[in-house]
Amino acid sequence: MATQTDFAMPKAAVTPDADLVLVIDDEPQIRRAVRDALRDVTAKVDEAANGADGVSAATSGRPDLVVLDLGLPDMAGVEVCREIRRRSAVPIIVLSARHSEHEKVDLLNAGADDYVTKPFSVLELAARAKAQIRRAKTFAAGANTAPVVIGSLVIDTINRRVSRDDVAIHLTPIEWQILATLLSAAGRTLTHQQIFDAVWDREFGSPQQYLRVHITNLRRKIEADPATPQIIITEPGVGYRVEQPR
Repeated sequence: MATQTDFAMPKAAVTPDADLVLVIDDEPQIRRAVRDALRDVTAKVDEAANGADGVSAATSGRPDLVVLDLGLPDMAGVEVCREIRRRSAVPIIVLSARHSEHEKVDLLNAGADDYVTKPFSVLELAARAKAQIRRAKTFAAGANTAPVVIGSLVIDTINRRVSRDDVAIHLTPIEWQILATLLSAAGRTLTHQQIFDAVWDREFGSPQQYLRVHITNLRRKIEADPATPQIIITEPGVGYRVEQPR
């Protein structure tokens, strides 16, 4: 069962609208370390010691961010990530001692938004948590523009809704941010680094590799034929652009 903790001496104000972070980890000392790391980010933290409770808390508790450890006793971390993503668009930061590129890509494909390697830096985790919460809120507020129509695809930037032929399409926070970034420069090619800087703020492995994973997932969702994309166009060796909406 998830439990909520208010810090004894929080740096962030304990207010009803304070950000809520859900920490899913079976090790009490790690949960404590994450709470300490997030003192500058928020005053409210929920905790879950296993994957099932974590998925339940992520759905019912409506957190602003999930920090997920991969080494859970009842479920594989990637499955927990996938289950949360199936039910919620909440940003997810994964904590893990695993370093392989393959595992990181699998987690991104499962819906993770960021990845922090153990042993982690308190400052780095706090900065990434702030960035994820800020971006989610920014995009939740939406842009003050009318829906963008590209063929049968409709992108409602105010309500962050995407649909094709009136069928809703679910995008993860990162996928939405990439799409919104490309739309902000519709018709113009953005370099890998420009997109990466706009979406992630900071260095996170190889920009091209991680961006390519998310672009592939995004195309699967919004392109009529992902094998021959007509909306997100690749400029080989440079970056991507969205075709000018009509």
